[in-house]
Amino acid sequence: MATPKVLFAPEDGLSCAEFIEKHQGLTYNDFILLPGFIDFEANEVDLSTHLTKDIVLKAPFVSSPMDTVTEANMATAMALMGGIGIIHNNMDADRQAAEVRKVKKYEQGFITDPVVISKDCTVADILELKEKYGFSGFPVTDTGKLGGKLIGLVTSRDIDFVPHSDHGRPITDFMSTDLVTAKSGCKLPEANKIMQESRKGKLPIVNESGEIVALMSRTDLKKNREFPLSTKDEKKQLRVGAAIGTREADKERLAMLAAAGVDVVVLDSSQGNSVYQISMIKHILQSYPNIQIIAGNVVTSKQARNLIEAGCHALRVGMGSGSICITQEVLAVGRPQGIAVYTVADYARRHGVPIIADGGVSSAGHIMKAMSLGASTVMMGGMLAGTNEAPGEYYFQDGARLKRYRGMGSLNAMEHRGGQQRYYSEEQSIKVAQGVSGAVKDRGSVLRVCPYLSQGLKQGCQDVGARSLEHLRQMTYSGDLRFQIRSSSAKSEGGVHGLHSYEKRYF
Repeated sequence: MATPKVLFAPEDGLSCAEFIEKHQGLTYNDFILLPGFIDFEANEVDLSTHLTKDIVLKAPFVSSPMDTVTEANMATAMALMGGIGIIHNNMDADRQAAEVRKVKKYEQGFITDPVVISKDCTVADILELKEKYGFSGFPVTDTGKLGGKLIGLVTSRDIDFVPHSDHGRPITDFMSTDLVTAKSGCKLPEANKIMQESRKGKLPIVNESGEIVALMSRTDLKKNREFPLSTKDEKKQLRVGAAIGTREADKERLAMLAAAGVDVVVLDSSQGNSVYQISMIKHILQSYPNIQIIAGNVVTSKQARNLIEAGCHALRVGMGSGSICITQEVLAVGRPQGIAVYTVADYARRHGVPIIADGGVSSAGHIMKAMSLGASTVMMGGMLAGTNEAPGEYYFQDGARLKRYRGMGSLNAMEHRGGQQRYYSEEQSIKVAQGVSGAVKDRGSVLRVCPYLSQGLKQGCQDVGARSLEHLRQMTYSGDLRFQIRSSSAKSEGGVHGLHSYEKRYF
């Protein structure tokens, strides 16, 4: 039998370095990745990646430290999904520390700040709380507060079939009073056993006086089994980050965050190449050597150099590319996100510093492109702002269910000191807005959004022939990953076209 000929095929597209050199000023929508060779399943792709030098995530997702994006609920959900949340600092330091503490305590199985109601609440009140919080199990106390004497427990089973005409009746007419409880100080295995034997959905934890101090939920116990990718520290607690500024007062905030157990801090500034940030990095390294530092934001190699020399553990890359950011428009300063990510990542990798692509990400494809340009993780704001876990209430407008979303440089956000510090404007009498306020559509739960993004990223890696994110970055710098510029016609062709109407559902 004749030996098969080895055919020659010319190289298509450009390497990343060639592409960037030839096409300056481009961002995610301006290029497409060319396919490679597939010899593995998409589910075999490893999405593990470094957030910082010492912290590894099992999914490259970071929620942005914005006051309409990340507080304890979001940070908990992100950690459960293998990513991490960065709690914003547009609040008092003690409250921010409390949000960090909630996340760190979550994985212990006890809810230490359950929503508690009073005996005067009505069925209608419970239904409103169910709509607000997304769950319907509430302890009832004599004071209506945590620490009050436990007198009952109400769940959806107690009120699901109550007729509308009885919605004004007090909850004491329907609540369960035959309660199984556990004593304060009991260990998690003991509480688990009590719950399993009682077959109850909720287990109140009470002290010797019968006052509720915590709550255990069967749903949360199931979550612990259902989220094998959870981002945890050496104590098996969820990891969480927090944003701080670079002023003297932020050193006190940092001390409170450290006491609460924060794993990583983000020095939150729109332009991170400053003497203030360098000074804060040195302070953290000296005073809190176990806390990882994400510095930024930066978009150039020279900016990155100063912060790397100061000792940061990761860099946040992006300036003016977020959907609610108008820095480039108002100040004429910034950089297109694609070239910014590639430039800083290429420089930082030579010093072992991972970078976070922050801004400009609105789809799974954008995440794939950010990774292909050298990013280790992506930071998301608008993509997560409409989820159940984001702060704020849903409202309806023109038939759409919405949540408010605003930039930290918007005038509304800069009414608080955290927003002012980020843009160096706390002492200015005239505020120049670098962001806007708006609204985003309901996206459901982060627990659905993140798996969709993960699967999209895995399939993208499979198509180019990358078995892991680390392999993808190796292909970027070796030239094996090929890039192609897109014309405006190509962009139209690559999207939905030629239809009278359609519904675009992602999951």
